[in-house]
Amino acid sequence: MSEFKAPITLALSGASGAPYGLRLLEVLVALNFQVYVLISSAARVVLDTESNVKLSGNEDKATEQLSTLVNAKLGQVQVFGKDNWFSPVASGSAAPKRMVVCPCSAGTVSAIAAGASDNLLERAADVVIKERGQLILVPRETPFSAIHLENMLKLSRLGVTIMPAAPGFYHAPKCIEDLIDFMVARILDHLGIEHQLSKRWGYGDADS
Repeated sequence: MSEFKAPITLALSGASGAPYGLRLLEVLVALNFQVYVLISSAARVVLDTESNVKLSGNEDKATEQLSTLVNAKLGQVQVFGKDNWFSPVASGSAAPKRMVVCPCSAGTVSAIAAGASDNLLERAADVVIKERGQLILVPRETPFSAIHLENMLKLSRLGVTIMPAAPGFYHAPKCIEDLIDFMVARILDHLGIEHQLSKRWGYGDADS
């Protein structure tokens, strides 16, 4: 039996918002989940630009880098390259039932809506949909065009949760990290994972 909780797939695509994805990874690791990580080529550029994380294109090296960054245990975080079709996430017989794309670019939304499956990230999302698992997309774009909205509506009707990176302010955030935690907390809520990251509406503090 694994020492970790059931794996969750976390994908980062090329939208702005890399700190959301990194914080979500950090929290999932702290809560002892195993995390399969998928990172698009554009996401590597965004990670470097927004978080100063220069991630290797090599799976093993990237796994080591992210594991160190979020203080993961050995084997807790696994990075899979975009062409690794032998990874667990590529098949319905092995893929986790829960997947989050955070941040999710408009292009990735479009590819998932079309069932393109041209790379492992798109294939993994397609698998979760066909297996009737839980897929959460966190788009970070503004404004949304009619194309974006139509693609998101199509996916929503298929049971995909569309959760734009639009943090609230009722918890009186005092820093950017508070806004990031707000969104990560909402993602965890929808995954059914208990946490104490952010104040809830009508409650005085995060652990109320």
